[in-house]
Amino acid sequence: MPNEILNAPFVQSMIKATHDAWLKGWDERNGGNITLMLDEVEMLPYAEQLKGTREIMLAEPVGELAGHAFLVTGSGKYFRNVTLSPAENIGVIRVSDDGTHYRILWGLLNGAVPTSELAAHFLSHAARLKSGNLRNRVVMHCHATNLISLSYVLPLDAARLTRMLWEGSTECLVVFPDGIGVLPWMVPGTDEIGRETARLMKRHSMVLWPFHGVFGTGADLDEAFGLIDTAEKSAEIVVKVLSMGGFKQSIGRDELQALAKRFDVKPMEEALY
Repeated sequence: MPNEILNAPFVQSMIKATHDAWLKGWDERNGGNITLMLDEVEMLPYAEQLKGTREIMLAEPVGELAGHAFLVTGSGKYFRNVTLSPAENIGVIRVSDDGTHYRILWGLLNGAVPTSELAAHFLSHAARLKSGNLRNRVVMHCHATNLISLSYVLPLDAARLTRMLWEGSTECLVVFPDGIGVLPWMVPGTDEIGRETARLMKRHSMVLWPFHGVFGTGADLDEAFGLIDTAEKSAEIVVKVLSMGGFKQSIGRDELQALAKRFDVKPMEEALY
């Protein structure tokens, strides 16, 4: 087949992202999920293979995403298996024109459905669009080890955690000047945690779920993965520094402001004080 969907760039990028995340140790068993908003132009060559009919109602309507198509990971699926059988573990869905349900166009074979965190993903996509982040097409959730570890020993405060990560690695302020949002612990897979995550996504490109994992966004899979990877590397450094007795010196406020000026970014104000 000349335009086999398995060879589509968006499918191949999802295969790579899920495999890389598993290799990182971020997505044990069926942990983690990803949604990628698709462009109609990139789907066009595969139109004949995107004609599924299975429809599923959404627990909460998402009118902001009406008509949009997404490549999603499946509920209960293991990231390590995506490379072995993509069509069983990921799929393309399209939200209905009224935003009340979606149709599975391809993949998610044998009765599989999208991630149980779909509500959080959809609400986060909608929030990023509302906040003017039109480039954001990806929402990625994973169990990044060191970011989770910090949620056990640092106050669950966005400004404090952001500052720690900025100080942990020089590139962090440049990569996520908007900081990291922090929720209290909440039951995953519920509309409530989805709404609260989306609320923070209006301001932050990344949100921490304490004792659980992190949500990151980006223009594409590389950017979303790189965002989480950068924060996780800094968290690893902070974990090691704390285990060695804590900071003796680090990047100060003046240095952070100089960094922001050099790279023309606007840092999260509260994290500077």
